[in-house]
Amino acid sequence: MTQRSEKGPSNVDYDVVVVGGGTGGLSAAREAARRGASTLLVQQGRLGGDCTFSGCVPSKALLSAAARGQSFAEAMAEVHRAVETIAATEDDDALKREGVDVLHGWATFRTPEEIDVDGGRVRAPRFVVATGAGPAVQAIEGLRGLQHLTNENIFEIDALPGRLAVLGGGAIGAEMSQTFARLGSRVTIIEAVDRILNKEEPEASEVVSEAFREDGITIRVGGKVTKVDAVGSDGAAVIHVDGGEPVEADRVLVAIGRRAGTAGLGLEEVGVELDERGFIRTDDAMATSAPNIWAVGDVAGKLQFTHAANRMAFIAVRNALSPWSRLRKQTFDAATVPWATFTAPEVGRVGMSEAESVDHGGRVAYLPITEVDRAVATGQMAGFIKLIAGPRPVLRGAGGGRLLGATAVAAIGGELVHEVALAMRTKMFTGRLAQAVHTYPTWSMAIQKAAAQFFFEIEGREARPARR
Repeated sequence: MTQRSEKGPSNVDYDVVVVGGGTGGLSAAREAARRGASTLLVQQGRLGGDCTFSGCVPSKALLSAAARGQSFAEAMAEVHRAVETIAATEDDDALKREGVDVLHGWATFRTPEEIDVDGGRVRAPRFVVATGAGPAVQAIEGLRGLQHLTNENIFEIDALPGRLAVLGGGAIGAEMSQTFARLGSRVTIIEAVDRILNKEEPEASEVVSEAFREDGITIRVGGKVTKVDAVGSDGAAVIHVDGGEPVEADRVLVAIGRRAGTAGLGLEEVGVELDERGFIRTDDAMATSAPNIWAVGDVAGKLQFTHAANRMAFIAVRNALSPWSRLRKQTFDAATVPWATFTAPEVGRVGMSEAESVDHGGRVAYLPITEVDRAVATGQMAGFIKLIAGPRPVLRGAGGGRLLGATAVAAIGGELVHEVALAMRTKMFTGRLAQAVHTYPTWSMAIQKAAAQFFFEIEGREARPARR
């Protein structure tokens, strides 16, 4: 079952044991093996986790198929092909070729240096927990008894719902709403707060909401779901909303929040502190409160994105294995990690929002996409670019100061934001974005035009102080 390390103490089985085989776990195991450590990955079920089977891969495959006008059956076939293709690069044999042993079973911590896996014992001086997160089902009367959908089972349905109700207007709810509307469902989004995508800039919510209305999506905001009445046993329901008319649906997708994958692992018993939501508390070096245990990915309760999990995994393993980590630890900087919501138009984001930047001396450059020639040429004119800059220590506003954040809402908003993320990561002067020559006519010229506003009025626009 295990192999004895030639590098660590004689009473351990591996140098590094990773618990959880999603993106964070796979990345951690591969990095540990790359660094020459004997490595075991423990996973209950198939390798790949949420991203491969119920997250990024199937959702983006379905989004793309719907955008191409494919039928529901064709779109689902595309989803399954994409999932199986990517899963084949993450199976036991693929990991073995990279120097990682795989053990399938349920892991429970006995000590900070020992786990039980279905009755067997595995020891190591270093553990990385990467057990992810799953959909949370809220305590709404009637909801738990309903045959509802989540991101974990929606890609397995065999018939297109005629009427789909989506509870939650965050990224998952928004992406699936537009996708199923384009596949032919009559979609209603129900969001308790006053706008969808409420973690993004208000202007982003407005642009996406308008696009949704053009796709025939009904948006119900500002009202909580109080009760769900099942109609039969096939998932149909009547949804009662505070302050509004009930919503009738053939299926209900629940996209309200996430729960940590920490139950049953024995973490608290070995000194790993959890927060009030059940996620593992870590410091910026991804270390937990228990010696020898690190946590990465969604279970760490920081940014819950695949690319963030990958970065956390690198940091945790480097800190666990590098002799230099005692002098200088690698840290995870959430402020420079970008993300995207893959609606049409896309919403790309990195760093602070405008409201968050007010207390940091933020200044805002805003450019409607209608003033970008590539958008005009392609007829994709919904969206905007918002760059936020603030003063540097000592140098203050010299060179435009430093970038604090950005939002890009455009046909490729998720791609545009990376130029800003790089500038933030390298602590670049804001002016460099304006000075860099951009090919005409590209979408990325929008970044250059917006950055120029921090120095002078350009085409009637200039940067202004941030507002709450």
